[in-house]
Amino acid sequence: MRAEPVDGTRRRSERLLFVLLAVVIWPFIAVGVVAGWGFLVWMYYMFTGPPGPV
Repeated sequence: MRAEPVDGTRRRSERLLFVLLAVVIWPFIAVGVVAGWGFLVWMYYMFTGPPGPV
């Protein structure tokens, strides 16, 4: 298998896509996952009560 030469336009496009993913999209996904987990725990405690002795 032979590697294709990468021209400047494609290299710039890939770099822009990487920055978009690394700086914009993944932080929003991470915050959404953490917020979603917190919401699930909060809802669980709303129905079952806090942990620990009564």
